Parts: sequence; C-alpha cells; structure tokens
Amino acid sequence: MTTTRALSSTTGVEITFVLVGLLTFGAAILTVTVRNLVHAALWLVVSLGGLAGCYLLLAAEFVAWVQVLIYVGAVAVLLLFGLMLTRAPIGRTTELDSGNRWAAAVVGLATAGVLVSVVGDAVRTTWFDPRQAVVNGTAKAVGSSLFRYWVLPFELLSVLLLAALVGAIVLSRRDVSADAEFAMDAADAETEAEA
Repeated sequence: MTTTRALSSTTGVEITFVLVGLLTFGAAILTVTVRNLVHAALWLVVSLGGLAGCYLLLAAEFVAWVQVLIYVGAVAVLLLFGLMLTRAPIGRTTELDSGNRWAAAVVGLATAGVLVSVVGDAVRTTWFDPRQAVVNGTAKAVGSSLFRYWVLPFELLSVLLLAALVGAIVLSRRDVSADAEFAMDAADAETEAEA
C-alpha cells in the first residue's frame, strides 16, 4: 500500500535512520580511503554494523542479525585472517595505489549522484509504514523463504567462504615452507663454507 506523505512530518525513527546512515556512509568512505589495510578492515566492520542498524530500524530483525553474524562476524574476521595469514603489507604502502584516484572519485560521485536522485525521488513520491510490513521481515517469514527457496545459494556462499579461508591458509603455508627451505639452504651453504 503506497501513499503520499509530507516530508516535514518526520519521526524519531526516520531521524535515527538518517544518522545511522550517515555513520555508515562515513565508515564506508574511510574504508576505501585509509591506507592501512587493518584500519580499512575495521572501518568495514563499522560500516557493516551500521547497515545492520538500518535493518533494525526498518523492522527487519532477522536480516539485521544475519548481517551481524555473517558479514560483521564471519566476513570481517575472514578478511583479517587473510591479511594476517598471507603476510600482506599491513602498514602504509605505495604498492596498492594504482594512481587512479581522480577517475575513481569521478565514478564514485556520479554513482552517488544517481543513487541520491533515485532514492530522493522515491522518498518524495512513495512512502510505506515499516510497522505495517513487519510480517515480511520477521524471523519466521525470512527463515521460511530462505529454507524453502534460497537453500542452494546460501550453501554455495558458505562453500565460497570456506574456500577463501582454505586458500588463505594454503598461501600462508607456502610462504612458510619457502622461508624454511631458504633457511635450510643458507645453513647448508654455511656448513659447506666452514668445511
């Protein structure tokens, strides 16, 4: 059911939604602009947590907790483990800078402009009360839909995350074995030099 509504009659939930959205937007900007990879991963956690807060304010508690458990809990931890296990450069580095900052800024601003205009037009012309749509966001409704229609994509995503974790471990173990071989070769060369 869609009705038109004046923008001047905002509620506390809408104001909180805008504030959480601004926090999420700021954290997302910091995620892509910070030069330290660990700090970027931590800002990603804040950004994903802000999205979970937006879902809670939209009365979709199941989706919010799935966001916290899967994205904030699993993906962010997997990303941090990947950074630690693959021995990626964690501090400031110029290796990861492609030099296309201006092109990225133009594309980002154009995309943001399109999204803001589309969402602004939707807010101006259509409004729905999330409290009336609460049935669609309950754990029972989402769980029923998830396990009836979305089991295969859900399981494929879990296999993808497992493959990423195993790949990070394999890459890190390969570096350790190469370091061990290098140390053994150096020790053999020292022994031969002494003899």
